[in-house]
Amino acid sequence: MSTDDPTSDSMPFITDDSENEGSEDPRMKPVQRDEEEPASGVSNIRATVTVGVLCYINLLNYMDRFTVAGVLPDIERYFGIDDGKSGLLQTVFICSYMFLAPLFGYLGDRYNRKFIMLIGISFWSVVTLASSYTPKEYFWALLLTRGLVGVGEASYSTIAPTIIADLYIKEKRTRMLSVFYFAIPVGSGLGYIVGSKVDDLAKDWHWALRVTPALGLVAVVLLLFVVKEPKRGAIEARPEHTVHRTSWLTDMKALCRNPSFVLSTFGFTAVAFVTGSLALWAPAFLFRAAVFTGEKSPCVQGPCDTSDSLIFGIITCVTGLLGVGSGAEISRRLRRRTPRADPLVCAAGLLLSAPFLYLAIVFAQASTIATYVFIFLGETFLSMNWAIVADILLYVVVPTRRSTAEAFQIVLSHLLGDAGSPYLIGVVSDSLRQTDSYLWQFRSLQLSLLLSSFVAVGGGAFFLATALFIEQDRQRAENDVTSDDEPIIVPKSGRSTRVPVSSVLI
Repeated sequence: MSTDDPTSDSMPFITDDSENEGSEDPRMKPVQRDEEEPASGVSNIRATVTVGVLCYINLLNYMDRFTVAGVLPDIERYFGIDDGKSGLLQTVFICSYMFLAPLFGYLGDRYNRKFIMLIGISFWSVVTLASSYTPKEYFWALLLTRGLVGVGEASYSTIAPTIIADLYIKEKRTRMLSVFYFAIPVGSGLGYIVGSKVDDLAKDWHWALRVTPALGLVAVVLLLFVVKEPKRGAIEARPEHTVHRTSWLTDMKALCRNPSFVLSTFGFTAVAFVTGSLALWAPAFLFRAAVFTGEKSPCVQGPCDTSDSLIFGIITCVTGLLGVGSGAEISRRLRRRTPRADPLVCAAGLLLSAPFLYLAIVFAQASTIATYVFIFLGETFLSMNWAIVADILLYVVVPTRRSTAEAFQIVLSHLLGDAGSPYLIGVVSDSLRQTDSYLWQFRSLQLSLLLSSFVAVGGGAFFLATALFIEQDRQRAENDVTSDDEPIIVPKSGRSTRVPVSSVLI
């Protein structure tokens, strides 16, 4: 059937209905499908609940990831480590996460996504709990367990957005992705808040790492009994039995020839670099600034002052809600005027965040209030990207390559972004420190964090470049018809031309 046939979009649904409904009255089948079960195979109510469960799990993922950052001063004192080794805690986790992402991306495009996530989240919960029992003589054991936590997160982050993509289309998909990606800044903020408060109450940072495993058990139960695997591509008039899978190498070649996907991935890499730097180091930087200005006492013994982690966590939650929500809404409105709205909003978010983050770092030694105000503005603009970048990937990539694309984006953005940025900031800070005084503990970290502002500007440039290709790449993905037919030779003007068998039969 030609893709120009006006009935081509609806026919797969009718055919699929006929195959699945058995002996029921044929005249009632289309109506029952519309009212009871959409093309995805998941009812509207269950789809909404599924998104809620996926958001809850995503919230836990980021909450766990930044609980360590919320109690970092205590961890440094407990193990007696410097900034470089502190940065390794995040780098080891991200490296494990990104190197395993392609494996789970490959599996997610070919096997049951629900059970892959179940296994990953169960493993993540057990390992996170184990990391909370690390004695002070075994810092390497904490590094190892943090690395293993990445296994569970890789199994989830590569797959969950593709499930949402198979439940919703167009603007409703954008809204649901916005809700899903609210969990990134909000979960990160809760990590700081929960970590700091549990540390204060228990007088022991180990207890901060025992909260998310308990909540992870709830996530496993919800995932097992609530979430249902949707049919791949069916919601986009691409039923699974008409969608052809290609080899992993073919998928990767196609993704590398997709300018919008590649350029937006580099732009997202800049977002990951900046957020990774701030996520680990901002609370510690704010604490050192307060010590430098005499507002707080140094952390010599006992639990350290974690009020900065608490405040930074609250700011991260609020700015996440504002940034993700406003970014999605601005993009939705701007699409009425230009199909390039998504990459333009992403570019604006990064370019506007850069000067505010720069001012926040510079003003830390002069005014605490001004620092928090600039951090608030910078993080708000930075958060505008999360849902939009995910939406760009989903509509410029065909359904059977989305998990692979998610995995590729995770690998590249983390490899060049937040896998190295926390460690890089820590190493630069150590190299700039001339003495071990409180002045240089603050000043060296301040100078190294300035790098994030310049990376944000580079990310904005990549998103501007994405806007040049976004229209043609979206049309190409929507009109893609992948075929496994063997080519045959059809003479044309004295030459042999390879065309699919199906096109000749039509």
